[in-house]
Amino acid sequence: MDRAAHLATLNGRLLQAFSRRSLETLRATSALRLVLPHVEPLLALNVSKEVRKDALAFHAAAAAAARATAPGAQDAERVLEATKAIDREFLRRLEDFPLRLEISYARVAPVRLRRIERLLDAAYRLLLHWPARTRLRAVIQAQYSAEAFEQLLLALLRLYAEEASALARAVRLPRLLAPLTERLVRRLDATLSEVAPRLAGDVVAGVYRRRDGRLAG
Repeated sequence: MDRAAHLATLNGRLLQAFSRRSLETLRATSALRLVLPHVEPLLALNVSKEVRKDALAFHAAAAAAARATAPGAQDAERVLEATKAIDREFLRRLEDFPLRLEISYARVAPVRLRRIERLLDAAYRLLLHWPARTRLRAVIQAQYSAEAFEQLLLALLRLYAEEASALARAVRLPRLLAPLTERLVRRLDATLSEVAPRLAGDVVAGVYRRRDGRLAG
């Protein structure tokens, strides 16, 4: 089994769940019903982009684990540089959308770098201590308390949310809908902040749940 790819797949499911739950909440906001059809495809494309970029971090962590050397600042910078090709492809695909995106890379790069660093550290820790024929759940339980793992997930989701919010702020909607942009950003920020801890808690409950229904650890 390609363990880095397995981690990337699970991370992808996490981000997709985050996006899905957030959009379900936003759809219940009547004031945004005119705006969301313009923004939802962009957010879905963004999830796909971020999943691919995160996968680069997982594979870099696997390379570090193979040489038993903790990833450092240079590894994070290399991953950040590699993500730029995915960003360029994302921007090319946006040319077919009925909106414009005006975003400063310098604004989001520090947030993205912090996320990459956290992913590298966590993935390296798991991959380095993952014995053969051992389930990932057991590895996580051995390396993190339930509280520590929940805090890790929450930190990663919040960093993802910061990028998603920056993306929403950069959207230039059609003129008639432009006055709703600030309302969209505020509601998106609030929704991501509400959904992140619930999702992190749900994941932790699944990872640490024992057969008798109680939490392990």
